[in-house]
Amino acid sequence: MSKRGGFPGMGGFGGMNINNLMKEAKKMQADFEKSQTELAAKEFEASAGGGAVTVKVTGQKEIKELTLQKEVVDPEDVEMLQDLIVTCINQAFKQVDDAQAASMGKYNIPGLM
Repeated sequence: MSKRGGFPGMGGFGGMNINNLMKEAKKMQADFEKSQTELAAKEFEASAGGGAVTVKVTGQKEIKELTLQKEVVDPEDVEMLQDLIVTCINQAFKQVDDAQAASMGKYNIPGLM
């Protein structure tokens, strides 16, 4: 055993001081939380049907605004309007997912994802 305790030659984790490791973990956690807060505050917009339906959502996937052009509202073809709305919202949510994946990509932690 070494004078400081532990096992000789271990020198922490790969030669890294445990205090430095903890500081890095705290910094990474703070950066991660900041990224999540920034993402939640962002707005994403998508449209379908050539702009006939437009939606704005937050980074938390909350719908903030849904706009329909008058010409797309046809009582004889409600199914088309429903499809356009679903498509539009799914596109906006995919933008949020892509932004979240890009944000998480900078945190390369094995086993996290």
